[in-house]
Amino acid sequence: MTLTAPPDAAATTPPAAATRARSAMAWIVIVIVLLVAAGFGVVLSGIGQWAERGMLDPESAGPTGTRAIVEILRDHGVEVTVARDRATAARELADGPATLVLPDAPALSDEAIAELTDAASDVVLIDPRSRTLRLAFDAGPAGSAGADPIEPQCELPEAQRAGALAPGAVFLAGDAADACYPSGDGFGLLSAPMEGDGRISAVDGRALFTNEHLAADGNAALAVNLMGRLPHVVWYVPSPDDSDLEDANPSLGELTPPWVSPAILLLLVAGVAAAIWRGRRFGPLVTERLPVTVRASETTEGRARLYAQSRDAVHALDQLRIGALERLSLLLGLGQAASAPEICDAAAARVGADRAIVRGILIDQIPADDAELVALAQRIQQLEQAVRAAVRPERNTP
Repeated sequence: MTLTAPPDAAATTPPAAATRARSAMAWIVIVIVLLVAAGFGVVLSGIGQWAERGMLDPESAGPTGTRAIVEILRDHGVEVTVARDRATAARELADGPATLVLPDAPALSDEAIAELTDAASDVVLIDPRSRTLRLAFDAGPAGSAGADPIEPQCELPEAQRAGALAPGAVFLAGDAADACYPSGDGFGLLSAPMEGDGRISAVDGRALFTNEHLAADGNAALAVNLMGRLPHVVWYVPSPDDSDLEDANPSLGELTPPWVSPAILLLLVAGVAAAIWRGRRFGPLVTERLPVTVRASETTEGRARLYAQSRDAVHALDQLRIGALERLSLLLGLGQAASAPEICDAAAARVGADRAIVRGILIDQIPADDAELVALAQRIQQLEQAVRAAVRPERNTP
């Protein structure tokens, strides 16, 4: 066994400063990934809140919000109060004459909606659905109008002053309602008198009063005419917390706080970053330094001693035969795919020997003791030498 000196540690081990630099860089990359993931989660949370508050929200400046009409009303001297819960809306309506702007409120019962509308002097339904149309006008939805502006074709002063517009959704008119902007069987504006001088109106606020549509045709004029009849507007924004329905089944999104989805995303990104961190090496691969080098002959002798100790003559002979068959296949040009019988037949034909004898040497004969094993090993060596001499005769001539 030959001993070799280990390589110089200074030549193979990277400097300590470089190692610390690579470790610090790895942690910096991980921190950056986590910060990006956290920022992405915050953006997603903001998008979720924007989508939740954007549609017809009086404080949203997005395309689907209604902040523009609120500012216009305030410029006309109308006080606008945004009520995000039913108690605030009821309290503001009780302070004096006011107009209630009411979007669709599926979380409220019929009785809760009736309480809010009865407390208001005027009511403007800006996202009327089947239930609110039934409660207010004994009417229902009738599809939608086209994109072309339609004249009011009614005697309602608010619609006459606004002029033509594209009303969006249209509704079936009840018997006691003033109907304007006809399209097919429906009308784009329904209005009916309330107690005193008040009126309740229904119009598609999504198509008319949102920030992206307010400047078209007479949309802004109609909004001011309907909502600005009184000096105070109470804009109610429904919330699931206001629900008075005993059998209300909130969705999973309503039951979880808004930060849950971004937190889950952040955990997933952190898990991926940790997998990348622990699953690969930062820097070059390190060569393992072995203390000794062992010659192939020594390993062969070691295996031979193990076979001798186990007295497994058959196994030892098989190893000799496998090596001989591989060398014979290479000498005879048969390739790696050749089977043992094919190699035996080719070797027998090459040296002019009996095939049965060659097969016995390389395949069939089984030694009973060490003496027969030695004899067969010698015959295998002699057969291999004969084939080599037959294939390459020039190398055997003196």
